[in-house]
This record gives sequence, C-alpha cells and structure tokens, in this order.
Amino acid sequence: MFNFLRRFAKSPAVAVTPPPFNPELFLRQLEWTAVRKLDGQLQGDFRTLFRGAGLMLADLREYQMHDDVRHIDWNVTARMRTPYVREHEEDREISIWFLVDLTGSIHFGSSAVTKQQLAINFVAVLARLFTRHGNRVGAILYAGPSSQASIVVPVRSGRKQVLHIIEQMHQLSEKQLQGETSLSDLFQLANMTIKRRSTVFVISDFISSPGWDKPIHQLSNRHDVIAARLLDPAENELPATGIMLIQDSETGEQVFVDSEDKGFRQRFTEHAQAHAIRLANIFAQSSVDCIELDTTESVNDALMRYLLLRKRKASLTRGSNLHNSTVTQSRAQQSYKL
Repeated sequence: MFNFLRRFAKSPAVAVTPPPFNPELFLRQLEWTAVRKLDGQLQGDFRTLFRGAGLMLADLREYQMHDDVRHIDWNVTARMRTPYVREHEEDREISIWFLVDLTGSIHFGSSAVTKQQLAINFVAVLARLFTRHGNRVGAILYAGPSSQASIVVPVRSGRKQVLHIIEQMHQLSEKQLQGETSLSDLFQLANMTIKRRSTVFVISDFISSPGWDKPIHQLSNRHDVIAARLLDPAENELPATGIMLIQDSETGEQVFVDSEDKGFRQRFTEHAQAHAIRLANIFAQSSVDCIELDTTESVNDALMRYLLLRKRKASLTRGSNLHNSTVTQSRAQQSYKL
C-alpha cells in the first residue's frame, strides 16, 4: 500500500517530539469520553448480541405446543411415555479475542488520526466495555511475516488486562517492522491458538497478499468473527494536489505521481472500489460481519452504528427461527394425527 509522503514542493517541516505514551492516562481518558457513554447507551445489549460459549442443562419439563421439537429429550420421553423437553441456561461469559494487524500500511493517516491510532482506540474501548461486565479478553498482535513480529496475549479479565494489551499494541507498532502483510499467517495462528468458542474481532485494513480467504472461513466456522476494517478517505479517492512522492510502507518502494491527472485518479478510485467489493464477497462467503472504522469518524459512532445493525439482524434471525419452528411443529402435529 502506497502512503503519501510529501508533495513535490513543500514547506520545511518543524520536528515535534511527542510525549511518551502512557497507557493508564490513555485508558482513563477513553473511559470518560467513550466507554461510560457507550455502556450507558447499550443497556445490556452485549448480553443479547454477544453470546457465551455454550448452554448448560437447567431443567426438564413436559412438552408444550409452542416448544421447539428439537429440544425433546427422547430418552426421558421413552421412560415417561410422554414428551419431555430440555431447558437450557445460556453461558453468559464471553471470551473476546482481538486479532490486530499492525503492519506498515496501518501507520497511514491523511488527517490527525492514523489507522494505527484508530485501531488502538477501538480495541481499548471494546476491551474495557467487555471487561466491565466480567468477560475475558485476549489479543493476537501481528506486525509482519517475521516470527518475532507476533505477540499472543492470553485471555484474562480485568482492567489490568486491557492496559497490558494497549501497551503491547503500542510497543509493537512502534517497531514498524518491514515485510509484506500476510493475513493468512495471522488467521492460521489464531486457528491454532483459540481453542474455546469465542467472539473474534479482526482489526485490519485488509491490505494483504492473497490467500487469506480460506483461513478466515475456517476461523468463522468455529467462532463468531467480526471484521473491523480500517479506512482513510485518501485511500479511496486521491486528492488533486499536484506532483507527489508516495512510498509503499511495506517494501519501501517510492514513485512520483501526478495527482492532477484525472485518468490516474479515476483508476485509483476504481482500484479502491474493486478492493472493497472483493472484501465484501469474502466476508459474505465466510459469514463474517464487517464494521468500517474511518479515521475521520469517532469510535463511538462507528460502534453504535454497527451494534444497531447487529441488533436488527439478530431480531430478524429470531423471527425467522420462530417461523421455522412453527412450521416444523405444525408438520409434526399433522404427522402425529395421520
């Protein structure tokens, strides 16, 4: 991915040394500006939109007309000579994993916020939201093909765990390791690492070498996978600012381009649109939900938009399941009468 380095003619830059990163201060600010606000608006939606790893048998009772026939316990039914159904209690504890792409292209940003900063904000807000409700969070951080460019943070609960993940993300992203992104390596590592059924957030711009569609499909077969795609407006539409030097953030290749050339800008936009279509097809085939995170948008707005869509989708799914259950019961009753 080519990042814009500078215009051909530019004014001299003034070097500014940023203050050292403080995870505690960073998280405290997010808790006041984002986490508390979101937690109040969600009002328990995490418990309905993000389900636990399994179900526990709570009780047995006689079958009633509205019950799903799939819950009938046939062993008990045979002994009691009347249909009995199993009642389950859902396991509400959720294990959350963040698969974070921290490769070279993540450091790009055409405005005040880079994709890397947006990724840290997103992970910090979600991780704190989940841990406030007693859930456990973990992370797999990927910064390149090198064996030393990946960090696995096992799932744990509590605020200290969130601080640890934030600090590890910042330290790894500061290294800015070279090498072409291969999301296939990240997903294969996740498939080997995550044993228990979990909710998995993949935070990336999905600019990668091909071949990762099969590993993410395997991951989604075992887990609830949600893709958080990092976007910057300049990656979709090239600004017309004259001659500029751009550099591939992963290979170091540099090239001059004329951004005033309408044909070049059109090809640039078409390439970005084709990439978005390819991603949408891969996510649809793998049953992966996608939330788009724009560097010009707050994390709160993006999360609320996505959670409303997920809530609507869950409502439609429940309505479809209820209809299918009613049809199944009706057919079973007709078969019984015959």
